[in-house]
Amino acid sequence: MTSRLAALFDDSARLQILVDCKRGMETLLANKVRSLLTMLGMIFGVAAVVSMMSIGAGAQQQVLAFIEQLGVRNLIVEAREADDFMAFQKARKASPGLTERDLRVIRANVPGITASTARKRFVPQKLVPKPQRDAPQVYGIEPSYQQIGGLHIVAGRFFSDAEAASAAAVAVIGEGARTNLYGAKDPIGEYLKVNEQWFRVIGMVGPQVSSQSDVAGIPTEDRNNLIYIPVAAAILRLEDSYSRFKDEIDGIYLQMADTNEMIRTSDVVRGILKASHRDTEDFSLIVPAALLAEQRRTQRIFGFVMVALASISLLVGGIGIMNIMLASVLERTREIGIRRAIGAKQTDIVRQFLVETIMIAVCGGVIGLLVGVGLSRMIAVLAGWSTIVTLTSILISFLVSVGIGLTFGVYPAVRASRLDPVKALHYE
Repeated sequence: MTSRLAALFDDSARLQILVDCKRGMETLLANKVRSLLTMLGMIFGVAAVVSMMSIGAGAQQQVLAFIEQLGVRNLIVEAREADDFMAFQKARKASPGLTERDLRVIRANVPGITASTARKRFVPQKLVPKPQRDAPQVYGIEPSYQQIGGLHIVAGRFFSDAEAASAAAVAVIGEGARTNLYGAKDPIGEYLKVNEQWFRVIGMVGPQVSSQSDVAGIPTEDRNNLIYIPVAAAILRLEDSYSRFKDEIDGIYLQMADTNEMIRTSDVVRGILKASHRDTEDFSLIVPAALLAEQRRTQRIFGFVMVALASISLLVGGIGIMNIMLASVLERTREIGIRRAIGAKQTDIVRQFLVETIMIAVCGGVIGLLVGVGLSRMIAVLAGWSTIVTLTSILISFLVSVGIGLTFGVYPAVRASRLDPVKALHYE
């Protein structure tokens, strides 16, 4: 018997909610302009949340992908080279700059190194074939850089240890450099002239993630628009009078066996370099694993801030809903009085107005989601930014909009339910 009553009560409650939804939809459709104006706050608020979070997620993901590409088991030493000859002379009085000797000392004194290489960068003054856009940068590195940098060879091969030791005139180019120099032509076996030296192209690297801004001392560069040659070939074949006023090498890459020892190992490497450079701050040590953890913390904080800022629009929308619903209570005072007179309870009146409020918030939220996704796509196309619409941004914006609509709809609903039926019937 009890179960039958409970089932009957549940059916009655569901039926009543359906009736309230139907009545609410009829009321909204009867006042289309007012309903649309009420929804605008929700629409703009949800669209702002979705679009701002998509921009933030796109930017953060690009940085995270770039840092992950650097390698969580890698340590990177970047030279801080002087801008002019006077500054160079002043720095050399205390420090020899970054040298291959530094790399040898690190290899001899730091345990757990699985791969390492020096790096010497050049910006070519002349290139043949002539580049169609910005000239590719030349990276002089050792074959171990393929493992350290996670390079994926899509055509040909990487240069060997024997070729690196003999400073062979061979080159491996990035995907961007291939398009820049050769267009759609197959570059394998072709020759390219860097300054006054000819190099034979023996391989091509697949696409890599590039950062559009400096990340912790790593300069902005198109990592697809690179030419890789042996470091000995870079120093012996491309060294000129200007580059002699630079450090012997401008970078060191180390790959470690244990990711749990990255911080301790970085302290050891920093101590070795400080001793050999006599405490001169002419280098920077980059720990991608630490950068990755910090960037993820920043991403979470950035997400909270974006939601908080965009939620101001939702708050304004909620205030608009409350104002419109209060006006609706005054307009429908006589209707409320009639319903109360024929037996409607206060809870029925509250439910009626809350259903209308929730319907406004839900409809505004759905339209806002569509507008927000459209805005994020438009920004990606017109501004060239990376935008990512995540499920989290959709859920947060939609649930917050419904929650705000419900919160700001409670007061008008309660106020409507407390109207005196006798006075309401005589209200003009």
